[in-house]
Amino acid sequence: MLKGKNIVLGVTGGIACYKACELASALVKQHADVQVIMTENATRFVSPVTFEQLTGNKALTDTFDRNFVHSVEHISVADKADMVIIAPATANICAKLAHGIADDMLTTTVLACRCPKAIAPSMNTAMYENPVTQDNLDILRKYGWEVVEPDSGRLACGAVGKGKLPAPERLLEAVLHTAAHDKDMEGINLLVTAGPTREALDPVRFLTNHSSGKMGYAIAKAASRRGAKVTLVSGVVDLPRPSYVEVIDIVSAQDMYDAVIANASSADIIIKAAAVADYRPATVADNKIKKSDDDLSIPLERTKDILKELGATKKDGQFLCGFSMETENMIENSKAKLAGKNLDMIAANNVKVEGAGFGVDTNVLTLITATSQQELPMLSKDDAADALLDAILKARESK
Repeated sequence: MLKGKNIVLGVTGGIACYKACELASALVKQHADVQVIMTENATRFVSPVTFEQLTGNKALTDTFDRNFVHSVEHISVADKADMVIIAPATANICAKLAHGIADDMLTTTVLACRCPKAIAPSMNTAMYENPVTQDNLDILRKYGWEVVEPDSGRLACGAVGKGKLPAPERLLEAVLHTAAHDKDMEGINLLVTAGPTREALDPVRFLTNHSSGKMGYAIAKAASRRGAKVTLVSGVVDLPRPSYVEVIDIVSAQDMYDAVIANASSADIIIKAAAVADYRPATVADNKIKKSDDDLSIPLERTKDILKELGATKKDGQFLCGFSMETENMIENSKAKLAGKNLDMIAANNVKVEGAGFGVDTNVLTLITATSQQELPMLSKDDAADALLDAILKARESK
């Protein structure tokens, strides 16, 4: 996702430096060109050689390094940078950057950078909560910095509280959100649904399906990275909550109906990727249903058709995309659903096709509109999400 991007990773002196090694590795795996700049104190925790081996680039530490006598190295690095992230960031570096102090390789480089910047504070809880530190972070926010809030937990000093450097995965997401994609969805409000619904039978049992929520979550993250304001209505899933996305947790089909209808009017694009139950038990037992030697019949009743309701109430200019998971006659069934529910697009897949079933990390989609049909190859769900969004943006232009 970061191919062709130049990422400056600033590393300052703290025990959390080891997490910066993991972040550097993760950035390289996303095909970024990573330039690490270390403060002198950072080199006491991790050798520059470690970062050089991870990134393939010399780790910079000295503004006056004689190896760069023929160029002003900190300016050269600043000019190429697509993004700066400083992790871990000590209270000292937060104070310096907030007030324009440039007295080493890292601060002189960052002061010359015109690209987006993020900083991840990591320090003792008392230092972090000190009003001076909080004022400095507010100043950085005022100047456009993203402050990646630290986690809470047991710190290296033995204190328990806020100040832990977030996991490398969260730091990577900050970079991906800023630098992975052009902001071609800026100004768009997107509503997406994901995951299964659960329909209660009694206090301990429910009816559900195999949906993992991975496709809907991939769409939410991809749209957010492209600049959209994203609201995700999610059933119960075993997935990390995506950053930069408003998540509304639901359980039942009725819960999802209520949440979607409440937010639909403000959405420019609605993508219904959730697997919503078509039926629910007609009655819910107050106590656990005891087994007996007899067979058990469960009367079912229809749930509300969310997609049909959205199609019937679609406002001018709103784009509505549904999902159609089939086991047979995929194209015919999906086209009927497209027309019958007044959709602008439907993303169809067949769970019997390898790579397109529940719970996997890939999908095989066919994107259908009233006038077109586009068959996508098997893609990761992240890539499938971007392909779907590309198709929606193109279709909106011609609508």
